[in-house]
Amino acid sequence: MTSTDIQIDPRGYRFGAAITLAFAVAAVLLGSDAGLVPMAILVVLFIPAAFIGPQASVQSWLFKRLIRPRIGAPTETESFRAPRFAQQMGLAMAALALVFGLLDVAAGFYVFGVLVLIASFLNAVFGFCLGCEIYLGFKKLTSRAA
Repeated sequence: MTSTDIQIDPRGYRFGAAITLAFAVAAVLLGSDAGLVPMAILVVLFIPAAFIGPQASVQSWLFKRLIRPRIGAPTETESFRAPRFAQQMGLAMAALALVFGLLDVAAGFYVFGVLVLIASFLNAVFGFCLGCEIYLGFKKLTSRAA
């Protein structure tokens, strides 16, 4: 884990959530057979963001190259830590959906696929990062216990 607190543009990971949402919708609509392909793509897309941070994702690269030049610099930035935790949760859920799909357990595929879909929908549409809120809740609990 890095000792520096990298600051990121919150609009970037919201854009990333929109891409995640598109793949999650495709996976759930295609079902536990054909939906394995978009779910596998999601797993791959989550990996750099989950281990390094959202600033290392393909979605972030696209945002920096295509969107940010048109909308300008952010007025506020935030720590990468909460969004990275959210990406770790997304990776876990997408990986579980993929594993259940590969094991031909359709219910597990849909449960975890829909969880990814809901979390990415909340972030992309409303700017509410569910994983970030869980991270902040954990931080609050652990700071009280110390």
